[in-house]
Parts: sequence; structure tokens; C-alpha cells
Amino acid sequence: MADEKENSVQHFLELIKKSRRGKLKIYIGMSAGVGKTYRMLQEAQSLLRNGVDIKIGYIETHQRKETHALLEGLPLIPRRTLFYKGKELEELDVMAILTLRPEVVVIDELAHTNIEGSKNEKRWQDVLDILDAGINVISAVNIQHIESLHAEIKSITGIDVAERIPDSILQQADEVVNIDLTADELITRLKEGRIYTPDKIEIALKNFFQSERILQLRELALKEVASQVERKIETELPRNTHLKQERFLACISSNHEIAKKVIRKTARLAAYYNSKWHLLYVQTPKEEGDKIGLAAQRHLINNFKLATELGAEVIRIKSSNIAKGIFEATEQKGITTICIGKPHLNLFSVILNTAVFNQLLTKLSAADIDIVILS
Repeated sequence: MADEKENSVQHFLELIKKSRRGKLKIYIGMSAGVGKTYRMLQEAQSLLRNGVDIKIGYIETHQRKETHALLEGLPLIPRRTLFYKGKELEELDVMAILTLRPEVVVIDELAHTNIEGSKNEKRWQDVLDILDAGINVISAVNIQHIESLHAEIKSITGIDVAERIPDSILQQADEVVNIDLTADELITRLKEGRIYTPDKIEIALKNFFQSERILQLRELALKEVASQVERKIETELPRNTHLKQERFLACISSNHEIAKKVIRKTARLAAYYNSKWHLLYVQTPKEEGDKIGLAAQRHLINNFKLATELGAEVIRIKSSNIAKGIFEATEQKGITTICIGKPHLNLFSVILNTAVFNQLLTKLSAADIDIVILS
């Protein structure tokens, strides 16, 4: 185990030397308490012993004794103190990091939302600024904070996770490491008081820390890291030039709830295949600006923003014929897979009722283009 950790540290050291832009390493886990912060501090100690100029930018030990003990000897960058709504709060001091310019900085809780008035709204944006300055970053995040998994996480846990990071942050990472535990090991840690204080243990056992939920979250975390490895293989190993390059097209209507699902699931597919994807909205005469409500317009704009954050190019076409609009976008962008919602959706019904759809099907068949109907 010790050899594996040292090899991991050595590999990260090699990555550091390859580029002027900072390298990003992310520890990912299925939930709080699996040991992400512990592993980050272990790595920090190893790097320090190897003579690397490493500093702690922001860490949350949650007063766990074993984790807190690992801070000994590690240089800490003081946090920025702010007053917000009458309370004294602490934040990551980005300017201090940029001024001190350590070789590596440890920044915990990647999905954190900054206090109002900060330069960036989210901590992951702070991390991008630090990486752009040529500083290497080690960070951590739980699987429930991944944007494209939002609906799936809510279905599993019943919790609407507000703090999320775009999938592109994971895709930009040079290394993504899964910190894995069995459900039984995690629950044992909880009962021993190694995750939360005694007054919170029973509540946690009745809610989030149920074996079935943990197993589902564990599966998502393992799949996410596996897809990152696949992407690394695709980008770093010689590729067969005759392989088809996938390109996805997500088709949405003004139904914002369905649209969100289509956007997130298409983003997951595109991430898995390490491919480009596009979002298409065909605005029919019935959906012109003065004919749909302000709420619907706002939802559309938010969905365009979500798709952009998840790496899509947004395409808006005005047409009375949705199938024709899809036909044009598919041809212009070299699409290999079209993603739409369930067959009972209005969008799908409209497409099927148009004669142009027959032409679209003929083209798709000839060009080896797939249609994926997302649940």
C-alpha cells in the first residue's frame, strides 16, 4: 500500500514538470467520510518530504483527529476573513496564493460557493485562476456535486444538492483518483464517530447513510473515475485514425424539466466518448418570444447556460418544421448521434407527424447516424 502511494506521488511529480499551466489532481468519493481529505494531506506530506514547495490553501478536517494530525509541519496560507450578514466567515485567499506562488497548493471542497462579493462565485473558478497562473492544485469533491448527475443523485438520496461543479472541471483534471470504501466500512466509521459528532450519527443513519444509497453512490463514483481513465487513454495513447469520432446532438423543446434531463444525459454520453456535443432548440412560430411566457423564456436561457457549462455548443434555429431543423443541424455539424426525450413528448410527436421526418430517417440510415431516446 505504501509503495502504491509513493508511486502515485512520483507520477504526480512527473506531471508537474510537463506544462507551464498548473496540473490538477482531484480526489473523488461517494460521500463524506471516505477519506479524501486524509489522502490529500498524506500526499501533501509525501510531496513536502520530496522537497516540493507545497502549501495548504484551504482544508476542512472537520476536527477528525487522524486527519487533523496530518496538518503538522505543513505550511498553511491564512484564510481570508470576511464579514457577511453580521458573521465573521473565512474563505480561500486566492490573492495570497497567487502572490506566494507555491509549486503545489491543496484546496479542499471544490464545489464550495463563495461568499457574496468574492471575485468568483464558486471555488472551482478560483482553482481555474490558480491553475492559469501555473500553480498545481490538489483538490477533492464528492460524486453528488457533479452537475450532470444532479437528477440521478436527487433520485437516490432525495436531496437537491445545490453546490455543483461542471463536468468540464473533471475533464480538465490531469488525475482523478477514487477514494473507495464498502458500505459496511463507511457505516462503521460513522458509528465510531469518525465522520460526524455523536448527536448527528442517528440522523445520518436514518437518512443519507443507508446501505442501498451508499452502494448506488459508490457505483456512480466508480463509473465516473472509469470514464476519466477511458478519456485519458483516448487522448494520450495513439489512436486508430479510422475510428468514427462521435458527435452528439441534444434536441430540446421549451419544456424545461425534460430539457434538463436531455442536456445532462447527453453531456454524460459525450463525456464518456470524449466527444463534442451540441444543443439544438428549434423555435417554431408557436414559441416565438411574444407567445411564450417569461418563465418559459427564463427556463430556456437557463438551459442554454447549463448546456454551455457542460461543454455544448448551443444552436438556435427558427423553423416551422422541427424535423427540418434537426436535419439541417445534423448536416452542418457532422452529427453521429441524435438525443431526444421520451416518445410521449410533444417534441417527438411533432417530429413523427411531419413528412420531412421520413427524409431525416433516410439520411440517418444512409449516414449511420443513431437516434437515442432518453428516459
